[in-house]
Amino acid sequence: MKFTKILIANRGEIALRIMRTAREMGIKTVAVYSDADRESLQVRYADEAVFIGPAPSAQSYLVIDKIIDAALKTGAQAIHPGYGFLSENASFARAVKTAGLVLIGPSPEAMDLMGNKLTAKAAAKEYNIPMVPGTDYAITDIKAAKKVAKEVGFPILIKAAAGGGGKGMRIVEEESQFEEMLNRAVGEAQSAFGDSAVFIERYVKSPRHIEVQVLGDQHGNIVYLFERECSVQRRHQKVVEEAPSSLLTPALRKEMGECAVRVAKACNYTGAGTVEFLMDDQLNFYFLEMNTRLQVEHPVTELITGVDLVKEQILVAEGKPLSFKQEDLKINGHAMEVRVYAEDPCNDFLPDIGKLVRYVRPQGPGVRVDDGFEEGMVIPIYYDPMIAKLITWGENREQSIQRMIRAIDEYIIVGCETTLPFGKFVMQHEAFMSGNFDTHFVKHFFTPDKLTATINHEEAEAAAVVAYFLQHEGNNSTQVAVDATNKRMGSAWRLNR
Repeated sequence: MKFTKILIANRGEIALRIMRTAREMGIKTVAVYSDADRESLQVRYADEAVFIGPAPSAQSYLVIDKIIDAALKTGAQAIHPGYGFLSENASFARAVKTAGLVLIGPSPEAMDLMGNKLTAKAAAKEYNIPMVPGTDYAITDIKAAKKVAKEVGFPILIKAAAGGGGKGMRIVEEESQFEEMLNRAVGEAQSAFGDSAVFIERYVKSPRHIEVQVLGDQHGNIVYLFERECSVQRRHQKVVEEAPSSLLTPALRKEMGECAVRVAKACNYTGAGTVEFLMDDQLNFYFLEMNTRLQVEHPVTELITGVDLVKEQILVAEGKPLSFKQEDLKINGHAMEVRVYAEDPCNDFLPDIGKLVRYVRPQGPGVRVDDGFEEGMVIPIYYDPMIAKLITWGENREQSIQRMIRAIDEYIIVGCETTLPFGKFVMQHEAFMSGNFDTHFVKHFFTPDKLTATINHEEAEAAAVVAYFLQHEGNNSTQVAVDATNKRMGSAWRLNR
Protein backbone atom coordinates (compact mmCIF):
# COMPACT_ATOMS: atom_id res chain seq x y z
CA MET A 1 0.00 0.00 0.00
CA LYS A 2 1.43 3.36 -1.03
CA PHE A 3 0.60 6.13 1.42
CA THR A 4 -0.55 9.47 0.02
CA LYS A 5 -1.32 11.10 3.36
CA ILE A 6 -0.16 10.42 6.92
CA LEU A 7 -1.03 11.99 10.27
CA ILE A 8 1.74 12.79 12.74
CA ALA A 9 0.47 12.19 16.28
CA ASN A 10 3.08 14.40 17.90
CA ARG A 11 4.40 17.94 18.18
CA GLY A 12 7.58 19.99 18.09
CA GLU A 13 10.82 18.97 16.45
CA ILE A 14 9.93 15.32 15.88
CA ALA A 15 6.67 16.23 14.11
CA LEU A 16 8.58 18.56 11.78
CA ARG A 17 11.34 16.01 11.22
CA ILE A 18 8.79 13.37 10.12
CA MET A 19 6.92 15.85 7.91
CA ARG A 20 10.08 16.81 6.04
CA THR A 21 10.82 13.23 5.06
CA ALA A 22 7.16 12.70 4.09
CA ARG A 23 7.30 15.75 1.82
CA GLU A 24 10.44 14.39 0.13
CA MET A 25 8.51 11.16 -0.49
CA GLY A 26 5.57 13.03 -2.00
CA ILE A 27 3.30 12.20 0.96
CA LYS A 28 0.91 14.84 2.32
CA THR A 29 0.88 15.36 6.10
CA VAL A 30 -1.69 16.14 8.77
CA ALA A 31 -0.66 17.87 11.99
CA VAL A 32 -2.59 17.70 15.24
CA TYR A 33 -2.28 20.49 17.77
CA SER A 34 -3.41 21.61 21.20
CA ASP A 35 -4.25 25.11 22.44
CA ALA A 36 -0.59 25.63 23.36
CA ASP A 37 0.59 24.75 19.85
CA ARG A 38 -1.77 26.84 17.68
CA GLU A 39 1.15 28.88 16.32
CA SER A 40 3.62 26.01 16.20
CA LEU A 41 5.85 25.32 13.23
CA GLN A 42 4.40 21.86 12.59
CA VAL A 43 0.94 23.40 12.15
CA ARG A 44 2.28 25.79 9.53
CA TYR A 45 4.41 23.18 7.77
CA ALA A 46 1.77 20.44 7.44
CA ASP A 47 -0.66 20.28 4.53
CA GLU A 48 -3.53 20.13 7.03
CA ALA A 49 -3.90 20.68 10.77
CA VAL A 50 -6.55 19.46 13.20
CA PHE A 51 -7.20 20.95 16.63
CA ILE A 52 -7.46 18.22 19.29
CA GLY A 53 -8.01 19.99 22.60
CA PRO A 54 -6.61 21.89 25.59
CA ALA A 55 -2.89 22.23 26.26
CA PRO A 56 -2.44 19.40 28.81
CA SER A 57 -1.38 16.27 26.89
CA ALA A 58 -3.91 14.15 28.80
CA GLN A 59 -6.61 16.20 27.07
CA SER A 60 -5.02 16.34 23.63
CA TYR A 61 -1.97 14.38 22.45
CA LEU A 62 -2.76 11.37 24.64
CA VAL A 63 -6.44 11.06 23.71
CA ILE A 64 -6.58 8.08 21.34
CA ASP A 65 -10.07 8.76 19.99
CA LYS A 66 -9.19 12.34 19.02
CA ILE A 67 -6.08 11.23 17.14
CA ILE A 68 -7.87 8.49 15.21
CA ASP A 69 -10.87 10.72 14.48
CA ALA A 70 -8.53 13.36 13.02
CA ALA A 71 -6.90 10.76 10.78
CA LEU A 72 -10.24 9.43 9.53
CA LYS A 73 -11.71 12.88 8.89
CA THR A 74 -8.71 14.03 6.85
CA GLY A 75 -8.34 10.81 4.87
CA ALA A 76 -4.93 9.87 6.25
CA GLN A 77 -4.08 6.21 5.70
CA ALA A 78 -1.44 5.94 8.41
CA ILE A 79 -0.32 7.50 11.68
CA HIS A 80 3.28 8.16 12.72
CA PRO A 81 3.49 8.53 16.53
CA GLY A 82 7.06 9.90 16.73
CA TYR A 83 8.46 9.30 20.22
CA GLY A 84 6.83 9.89 23.61
CA PHE A 85 3.06 10.36 23.95
CA LEU A 86 1.36 7.30 22.35
CA SER A 87 4.40 5.91 20.53
CA GLU A 88 4.74 2.79 22.71
CA ASN A 89 1.09 2.42 23.68
CA ALA A 90 -0.17 -1.00 22.56
CA SER A 91 -3.80 0.02 23.11
CA PHE A 92 -3.29 2.88 20.67
CA ALA A 93 -1.67 0.53 18.15
CA ARG A 94 -4.69 -1.79 18.37
CA ALA A 95 -7.15 1.10 18.05
CA VAL A 96 -5.35 2.32 14.92
CA LYS A 97 -5.62 -1.13 13.36
CA THR A 98 -9.28 -1.49 14.35
CA ALA A 99 -10.02 1.84 12.65
CA GLY A 100 -8.61 0.48 9.40
CA LEU A 101 -5.48 2.62 9.60
CA VAL A 102 -1.80 1.70 9.61
CA LEU A 103 0.53 2.53 12.51
CA ILE A 104 4.01 3.47 11.32
CA GLY A 105 5.61 1.38 14.03
CA PRO A 106 5.75 -2.15 15.41
CA SER A 107 2.83 -4.45 16.21
CA PRO A 108 0.90 -4.06 19.47
CA GLU A 109 2.11 -7.54 20.41
CA ALA A 110 5.75 -6.41 20.13
CA MET A 111 4.95 -3.33 22.22
CA ASP A 112 3.31 -5.47 24.90
CA LEU A 113 6.21 -7.89 25.02
CA MET A 114 8.97 -5.29 25.15
CA GLY A 115 7.04 -2.63 27.06
CA ASN A 116 7.38 -4.55 30.31
CA LYS A 117 10.93 -5.18 31.43
CA LEU A 118 10.10 -8.59 32.87
CA THR A 119 8.41 -9.96 29.76
CA ALA A 120 11.19 -8.42 27.66
CA LYS A 121 13.84 -10.17 29.77
CA ALA A 122 11.97 -13.46 29.47
CA ALA A 123 11.74 -13.14 25.67
CA ALA A 124 15.40 -12.17 25.30
CA LYS A 125 16.49 -15.00 27.59
CA GLU A 126 15.12 -17.52 25.10
CA TYR A 127 17.59 -16.18 22.53
CA ASN A 128 20.68 -16.42 24.78
CA ILE A 129 21.00 -12.68 25.31
CA PRO A 130 23.32 -11.74 28.23
CA MET A 131 21.34 -10.58 31.28
CA VAL A 132 22.28 -8.67 34.42
CA PRO A 133 22.16 -11.19 37.30
CA GLY A 134 18.93 -10.85 39.28
CA THR A 135 15.27 -11.87 39.14
CA ASP A 136 13.23 -12.26 35.96
CA TYR A 137 9.97 -12.15 37.90
CA ALA A 138 8.12 -9.58 40.01
CA ILE A 139 8.95 -9.49 43.71
CA THR A 140 5.99 -10.60 45.84
CA ASP A 141 7.66 -12.12 48.90
CA ILE A 142 10.00 -9.79 50.80
CA LYS A 143 11.82 -12.62 52.61
CA ALA A 144 12.44 -14.54 49.41
CA ALA A 145 13.47 -11.34 47.64
CA LYS A 146 15.94 -10.47 50.37
CA LYS A 147 17.46 -13.94 50.00
CA VAL A 148 17.85 -13.43 46.26
CA ALA A 149 19.41 -10.01 46.86
CA LYS A 150 22.03 -11.56 49.14
CA GLU A 151 22.81 -14.20 46.50
CA VAL A 152 23.16 -11.59 43.77
CA GLY A 153 25.31 -9.49 46.09
CA PHE A 154 24.96 -5.89 47.26
CA PRO A 155 24.73 -3.26 45.95
CA ILE A 156 21.61 -4.16 44.00
CA LEU A 157 19.09 -2.23 41.96
CA ILE A 158 15.33 -2.46 42.48
CA LYS A 159 13.56 -1.53 39.25
CA ALA A 160 9.96 -1.02 38.14
CA ALA A 161 8.86 -3.58 35.57
CA ALA A 162 6.94 -0.93 33.64
CA GLY A 163 9.48 1.78 34.39
CA GLY A 164 11.52 4.31 32.52
CA GLY A 165 13.32 7.61 33.07
CA GLY A 166 14.65 6.49 36.46
CA LYS A 167 11.21 6.27 38.09
CA GLY A 168 10.57 3.31 40.37
CA MET A 169 14.31 2.68 40.65
CA ARG A 170 16.29 2.41 43.88
CA ILE A 171 19.91 1.49 44.63
CA VAL A 172 20.29 -0.65 47.74
CA GLU A 173 23.81 -0.54 49.16
CA GLU A 174 23.31 -2.99 52.04
CA GLU A 175 20.79 -5.49 53.41
CA SER A 176 19.51 -3.15 56.18
CA GLN A 177 18.14 -0.75 53.53
CA PHE A 178 16.35 -3.39 51.49
CA GLU A 179 12.78 -3.23 52.82
CA GLU A 180 12.66 0.57 52.92
CA MET A 181 13.97 0.93 49.36
CA LEU A 182 11.68 -1.82 48.12
CA ASN A 183 8.62 -0.06 49.54
CA ARG A 184 9.71 3.24 47.98
CA ALA A 185 10.24 1.65 44.58
CA VAL A 186 6.88 -0.13 44.69
CA GLY A 187 5.06 3.08 45.67
CA GLU A 188 6.75 5.14 42.97
CA ALA A 189 6.14 2.47 40.33
CA GLN A 190 2.43 2.35 41.18
CA SER A 191 2.17 6.13 41.12
CA ALA A 192 4.10 6.63 37.88
CA PHE A 193 2.97 3.64 35.83
CA GLY A 194 -0.10 2.18 37.52
CA ASP A 195 1.89 -1.04 37.95
CA SER A 196 3.62 -1.80 41.26
CA ALA A 197 5.66 -4.76 39.94
CA VAL A 198 9.40 -4.45 40.66
CA PHE A 199 12.36 -6.79 40.25
CA ILE A 200 15.99 -7.08 41.35
CA GLU A 201 19.19 -6.68 39.36
CA ARG A 202 22.83 -6.52 40.36
CA TYR A 203 23.93 -2.89 40.40
CA VAL A 204 26.49 -2.50 37.64
CA LYS A 205 29.08 -0.01 38.84
CA SER A 206 30.58 2.46 36.37
CA PRO A 207 28.37 1.28 33.50
CA ARG A 208 28.33 2.54 29.94
CA HIS A 209 24.92 2.93 28.29
CA ILE A 210 25.16 1.64 24.74
CA GLU A 211 22.19 1.08 22.46
CA VAL A 212 21.88 -0.58 19.07
CA GLN A 213 19.56 0.67 16.32
CA VAL A 214 17.61 -2.09 14.59
CA LEU A 215 15.29 -2.06 11.60
CA GLY A 216 12.94 -4.85 10.58
CA ASP A 217 10.45 -5.35 7.75
CA GLN A 218 7.30 -7.44 7.37
CA HIS A 219 9.21 -10.13 5.46
CA GLY A 220 11.41 -11.32 8.33
CA ASN A 221 14.46 -9.21 7.52
CA ILE A 222 16.15 -7.48 10.48
CA VAL A 223 19.40 -5.52 10.44
CA TYR A 224 21.35 -3.46 12.96
CA LEU A 225 22.59 0.04 12.12
CA PHE A 226 25.40 0.03 14.67
CA GLU A 227 25.44 1.60 18.11
CA ARG A 228 25.01 4.88 19.94
CA GLU A 229 26.80 5.82 23.15
CA CYS A 230 24.36 7.48 25.58
CA SER A 231 26.30 7.50 28.83
CA VAL A 232 26.18 11.24 29.60
CA GLN A 233 22.91 11.55 31.49
CA ARG A 234 21.18 13.63 34.14
CA ARG A 235 18.48 12.04 36.31
CA HIS A 236 18.83 8.81 34.28
CA GLN A 237 17.91 10.70 31.10
CA LYS A 238 20.25 11.23 28.17
CA VAL A 239 21.74 14.65 27.43
CA VAL A 240 24.61 13.83 25.05
CA GLU A 241 24.74 11.00 22.53
CA GLU A 242 27.23 9.91 19.90
CA ALA A 243 27.70 7.29 17.21
CA PRO A 244 29.63 5.13 17.07
CA SER A 245 30.83 4.47 20.62
CA SER A 246 34.51 5.19 21.25
CA LEU A 247 34.67 2.05 23.39
CA LEU A 248 33.68 -0.75 21.02
CA THR A 249 36.01 -2.85 18.90
CA PRO A 250 34.74 -4.14 15.54
CA ALA A 251 34.34 -7.61 17.05
CA LEU A 252 32.37 -6.33 20.05
CA ARG A 253 30.25 -4.12 17.78
CA LYS A 254 29.33 -7.16 15.68
CA GLU A 255 28.55 -9.25 18.76
CA MET A 256 26.28 -6.59 20.26
CA GLY A 257 24.62 -5.91 16.92
CA GLU A 258 23.80 -9.57 16.39
CA CYS A 259 22.45 -9.76 19.96
CA ALA A 260 20.17 -6.80 19.21
CA VAL A 261 18.88 -8.53 16.08
CA ARG A 262 18.05 -11.63 18.15
CA VAL A 263 16.12 -9.48 20.63
CA ALA A 264 14.15 -7.99 17.72
CA LYS A 265 13.46 -11.46 16.36
CA ALA A 266 12.16 -12.51 19.78
CA CYS A 267 9.16 -10.23 19.24
CA ASN A 268 8.91 -10.40 15.41
CA TYR A 269 9.84 -6.74 15.30
CA THR A 270 8.99 -4.47 12.37
CA GLY A 271 10.07 -0.87 11.84
CA ALA A 272 12.73 1.08 13.73
CA GLY A 273 13.57 0.07 17.28
CA THR A 274 16.42 0.32 19.75
CA VAL A 275 17.92 -2.39 21.95
CA GLU A 276 19.65 -0.94 25.00
CA PHE A 277 22.58 -2.52 26.84
CA LEU A 278 24.63 -1.80 29.93
CA MET A 279 28.36 -2.45 29.68
CA ASP A 280 30.59 -2.88 32.71
CA ASP A 281 34.23 -1.89 33.11
CA GLN A 282 35.31 -5.33 31.88
CA LEU A 283 33.40 -4.84 28.60
CA ASN A 284 30.74 -7.36 29.57
CA PHE A 285 27.39 -6.21 28.19
CA TYR A 286 23.88 -6.98 29.41
CA PHE A 287 20.43 -6.52 27.89
CA LEU A 288 18.60 -3.60 29.48
CA GLU A 289 15.40 -3.05 27.47
CA MET A 290 14.01 -2.44 24.01
CA ASN A 291 12.39 0.83 22.95
CA THR A 292 9.72 0.08 20.36
CA ARG A 293 9.84 3.44 18.59
CA LEU A 294 12.10 6.00 16.99
CA GLN A 295 14.62 7.39 19.47
CA VAL A 296 15.29 11.07 20.17
CA GLU A 297 18.92 10.49 19.23
CA HIS A 298 18.26 8.77 15.88
CA PRO A 299 19.97 11.57 13.87
CA VAL A 300 23.47 10.46 14.88
CA THR A 301 22.76 7.03 13.37
CA GLU A 302 21.43 8.66 10.21
CA LEU A 303 24.59 10.74 9.83
CA ILE A 304 27.03 7.83 10.12
CA THR A 305 25.02 5.41 7.95
CA GLY A 306 23.36 7.69 5.38
CA VAL A 307 20.02 6.00 6.12
CA ASP A 308 16.87 8.11 6.64
CA LEU A 309 15.24 6.12 9.44
CA VAL A 310 11.87 7.85 9.10
CA LYS A 311 11.76 7.04 5.39
CA GLU A 312 12.55 3.41 6.18
CA GLN A 313 9.80 3.35 8.81
CA ILE A 314 7.28 4.57 6.25
CA LEU A 315 8.43 2.11 3.58
CA VAL A 316 8.25 -0.80 6.04
CA ALA A 317 4.72 0.25 7.08
CA GLU A 318 3.76 0.25 3.40
CA GLY A 319 4.80 -3.40 3.29
CA LYS A 320 8.03 -3.00 1.35
CA PRO A 321 11.09 -5.13 2.15
CA LEU A 322 14.27 -3.47 3.38
CA SER A 323 16.21 -2.05 0.46
CA PHE A 324 19.57 -3.07 1.90
CA LYS A 325 21.23 -5.96 3.72
CA GLN A 326 23.50 -6.01 6.75
CA GLU A 327 26.62 -6.22 4.62
CA ASP A 328 25.61 -3.04 2.78
CA LEU A 329 25.83 -0.96 5.95
CA LYS A 330 29.07 0.83 6.80
CA ILE A 331 30.07 3.42 9.42
CA ASN A 332 31.07 6.73 7.87
CA GLY A 333 32.66 9.22 10.25
CA HIS A 334 31.41 10.19 13.71
CA ALA A 335 28.35 12.10 14.95
CA MET A 336 27.50 13.94 18.19
CA GLU A 337 24.16 15.10 19.55
CA VAL A 338 23.52 17.56 22.37
CA ARG A 339 19.94 17.89 23.55
CA VAL A 340 19.13 21.57 23.98
CA TYR A 341 16.71 21.78 26.90
CA ALA A 342 15.19 24.89 28.43
CA GLU A 343 16.80 23.91 31.72
CA ASP A 344 19.26 25.59 34.05
CA PRO A 345 22.31 23.34 34.52
CA CYS A 346 23.42 25.62 37.37
CA ASN A 347 20.17 24.89 39.20
CA ASP A 348 20.02 21.10 39.13
CA PHE A 349 18.79 21.14 35.50
CA LEU A 350 15.39 22.48 36.54
CA PRO A 351 13.12 23.72 33.70
CA ASP A 352 13.54 27.39 32.83
CA ILE A 353 10.96 28.06 30.14
CA GLY A 354 10.19 31.44 28.63
CA LYS A 355 9.83 33.40 25.41
CA LEU A 356 12.59 33.04 22.82
CA VAL A 357 13.49 36.72 22.62
CA ARG A 358 16.31 35.89 20.23
CA TYR A 359 16.90 32.60 18.47
CA VAL A 360 19.67 32.02 15.93
CA ARG A 361 20.64 28.51 14.78
CA PRO A 362 24.26 27.57 14.09
CA GLN A 363 25.23 26.73 10.52
CA GLY A 364 28.19 25.53 8.51
CA PRO A 365 29.76 22.19 7.54
CA GLY A 366 28.60 19.14 9.46
CA VAL A 367 25.94 20.92 11.53
CA ARG A 368 22.29 19.81 11.80
CA VAL A 369 19.61 21.35 14.01
CA ASP A 370 16.32 19.51 14.57
CA ASP A 371 13.99 21.94 16.33
CA GLY A 372 10.40 23.12 16.51
CA PHE A 373 10.81 26.75 17.48
CA GLU A 374 11.68 30.12 16.03
CA GLU A 375 12.35 33.55 17.44
CA GLY A 376 9.40 35.06 19.31
CA MET A 377 7.77 31.75 20.24
CA VAL A 378 7.06 30.72 23.83
CA ILE A 379 8.17 27.33 25.16
CA PRO A 380 5.00 25.77 26.65
CA ILE A 381 5.04 24.63 30.27
CA TYR A 382 2.92 21.57 29.46
CA TYR A 383 5.47 19.44 27.64
CA ASP A 384 9.07 18.28 27.70
CA PRO A 385 11.28 21.41 27.72
CA MET A 386 13.49 20.32 24.82
CA ILE A 387 14.03 23.18 22.38
CA ALA A 388 16.19 21.39 19.84
CA LYS A 389 18.68 18.67 19.07
CA LEU A 390 22.06 19.96 17.95
CA ILE A 391 23.91 17.38 15.86
CA THR A 392 27.35 17.50 14.30
CA TRP A 393 29.18 15.14 11.96
CA GLY A 394 32.90 14.82 11.38
CA GLU A 395 35.29 12.51 9.57
CA ASN A 396 36.40 11.35 13.03
CA ARG A 397 35.42 11.81 16.68
CA GLU A 398 37.76 14.74 17.26
CA GLN A 399 36.38 16.71 14.32
CA SER A 400 32.80 15.96 15.42
CA ILE A 401 33.59 17.28 18.93
CA GLN A 402 35.27 20.43 17.61
CA ARG A 403 32.34 21.11 15.30
CA MET A 404 29.97 20.71 18.24
CA ILE A 405 31.94 23.24 20.29
CA ARG A 406 31.87 25.68 17.36
CA ALA A 407 28.13 25.11 16.81
CA ILE A 408 27.37 25.69 20.50
CA ASP A 409 29.28 28.96 20.39
CA GLU A 410 27.22 30.03 17.34
CA TYR A 411 23.85 29.03 18.81
CA ILE A 412 22.11 32.10 20.26
CA ILE A 413 19.14 31.54 22.55
CA VAL A 414 17.91 34.51 24.57
CA GLY A 415 14.94 34.22 26.92
CA CYS A 416 15.69 31.10 28.95
CA GLU A 417 18.57 29.17 30.40
CA THR A 418 19.58 26.14 28.34
CA THR A 419 21.79 23.07 28.51
CA LEU A 420 24.12 24.42 25.81
CA PRO A 421 26.79 25.56 28.32
CA PHE A 422 26.68 22.09 29.87
CA GLY A 423 27.05 20.54 26.41
CA LYS A 424 30.18 22.59 25.80
CA PHE A 425 31.51 21.61 29.24
CA VAL A 426 31.10 17.94 28.29
CA MET A 427 32.78 18.36 24.89
CA GLN A 428 35.79 20.05 26.47
CA HIS A 429 36.18 17.71 29.43
CA GLU A 430 39.21 15.44 29.35
CA ALA A 431 37.19 12.37 30.43
CA PHE A 432 34.79 12.78 27.51
CA MET A 433 37.46 13.65 24.96
CA SER A 434 39.48 10.58 25.98
CA GLY A 435 36.39 8.34 25.99
CA ASN A 436 37.05 7.42 29.64
CA PHE A 437 33.61 8.13 31.14
CA ASP A 438 30.43 6.35 32.22
CA THR A 439 26.82 7.08 33.24
CA HIS A 440 28.11 8.86 36.36
CA PHE A 441 29.77 11.61 34.33
CA VAL A 442 27.58 14.35 35.85
CA LYS A 443 28.03 13.03 39.38
CA HIS A 444 31.80 12.70 39.06
CA PHE A 445 32.75 15.74 37.02
CA PHE A 446 30.04 18.39 36.96
CA THR A 447 29.16 21.04 39.52
CA PRO A 448 27.46 24.37 38.80
CA ASP A 449 30.60 26.31 39.70
CA LYS A 450 32.30 24.70 36.69
CA LEU A 451 30.01 26.79 34.49
CA THR A 452 29.95 29.89 36.69
CA ALA A 453 33.48 30.93 35.76
CA THR A 454 32.67 30.65 32.05
CA ILE A 455 29.42 32.57 32.45
CA ASN A 456 31.11 35.35 34.46
CA HIS A 457 33.74 35.62 31.73
CA GLU A 458 31.01 35.90 29.10
CA GLU A 459 29.26 38.61 31.15
CA ALA A 460 32.47 40.61 31.34
CA GLU A 461 32.88 40.36 27.57
CA ALA A 462 29.27 41.42 27.07
CA ALA A 463 29.77 44.46 29.28
CA ALA A 464 32.89 45.42 27.33
CA VAL A 465 31.02 45.17 24.02
CA VAL A 466 28.12 47.24 25.37
CA ALA A 467 30.52 49.91 26.60
CA TYR A 468 32.14 50.05 23.17
CA PHE A 469 28.80 50.45 21.39
CA LEU A 470 27.62 53.12 23.77
CA GLN A 471 30.84 55.03 23.33
CA HIS A 472 31.26 54.72 19.55
CA GLU A 473 27.82 54.06 18.06
CA GLY A 474 25.64 56.64 19.83
CA ASN A 475 21.88 56.24 20.11
CA ASN A 476 21.76 53.44 17.53
CA SER A 477 23.32 51.15 20.10
CA THR A 478 20.39 51.30 22.54
CA GLN A 479 18.91 47.94 21.53
CA VAL A 480 22.31 46.26 21.65
CA ALA A 481 22.83 47.57 25.17
CA VAL A 482 19.39 46.39 26.25
CA ASP A 483 20.00 42.92 24.80
CA ALA A 484 23.48 42.56 26.26
CA THR A 485 22.41 43.59 29.74
CA ASN A 486 19.34 41.39 29.68
CA LYS A 487 19.52 39.04 32.65
CA ARG A 488 19.17 36.01 30.41
CA MET A 489 21.35 37.10 27.56
CA GLY A 490 23.95 34.46 28.13
CA SER A 491 22.02 31.28 28.57
CA ALA A 492 23.65 30.23 25.33
CA TRP A 493 25.70 32.36 24.99
CA ARG A 494 25.56 36.03 25.98
CA LEU A 495 26.91 37.53 22.82
CA ASN A 496 27.79 35.89 19.54
CA ARG A 497 31.51 36.47 19.31
